[in-house]
Amino acid sequence: MACMDSLEWLVPWEFSPTLVASFIVAIVLFVRGQRVHHVTLARQVYFWSGMVLLYLSMHTRLDYYAERMFFIHRAQHLVLHHLGPLLVMAAFPGQVMRAGLPMAWRLRLRDFLRTGLGRATVAVLTNKIFVPALFVFLVLVWLLPSVQFYSMLDWRLYRLMNWSVVISGFMYWNLILDRRPSPPAAMSPGGRVISPIITMAPQMVAGAVIAFSESDLYPLFELCGRAVAMSAQTDQTIGGLTMWIPAALVEVVGLMVALGTLMRLSAKGRLRKADRDARARAKARAVSA
Repeated sequence: MACMDSLEWLVPWEFSPTLVASFIVAIVLFVRGQRVHHVTLARQVYFWSGMVLLYLSMHTRLDYYAERMFFIHRAQHLVLHHLGPLLVMAAFPGQVMRAGLPMAWRLRLRDFLRTGLGRATVAVLTNKIFVPALFVFLVLVWLLPSVQFYSMLDWRLYRLMNWSVVISGFMYWNLILDRRPSPPAAMSPGGRVISPIITMAPQMVAGAVIAFSESDLYPLFELCGRAVAMSAQTDQTIGGLTMWIPAALVEVVGLMVALGTLMRLSAKGRLRKADRDARARAKARAVSA
């Protein structure tokens, strides 16, 4: 009986075929890609841990409680926006999943990336200003009381909210965890260290404001009926603290990884080589112009 009760937690609160299909595609590509590229045990653990956390947060009974408790909703977004994407991108799955594509699709992808539209798409998805700004914006905008009210009532907005924070999380941690010098990496090694500090600050301020607010900023959870017997003030305080401390700790982890990359590249002299290569390319462009 206890086992059956536990399995009930895995039943989706609202079934999403798009989400299931997305997870199946990602898993199949990663497994197929492992036949081409060697993937260390650590990278496999990161990938599968991140995928499991994302699935549990988006497509189980937990989603019901996230819609009816503010602090659970913030814990859900901690996984969707920070922890889950961080773990998946720490596995560096891009090359592996690309190798998992059928050869015809890989050739089409290669040809597309060589077009103007393909280069523009990559430039936007890896822009060192736009991506961190979007990462922070999507945390804060969904916390606005009026936006939160409608997004929790309309299932289309609710799914847009969850998908947007997951995608922005992948984009952001793809930049921060990059192990290469710049170029070819979109963000410099030093920028990867500084960026988490900059993106962390407004999230911590927002969490503190919510945690210490004496008014009920999100009455929706009271109107819909809280799933756990808890006052609005306590619920809101725990939710704010979740944004303030655990989310900041995840960003600190990303910062430390980026700092390790900076030190490794500096010790190998690859930072200076990247600067020389960049200057040589700039000179070549100037001469050709």
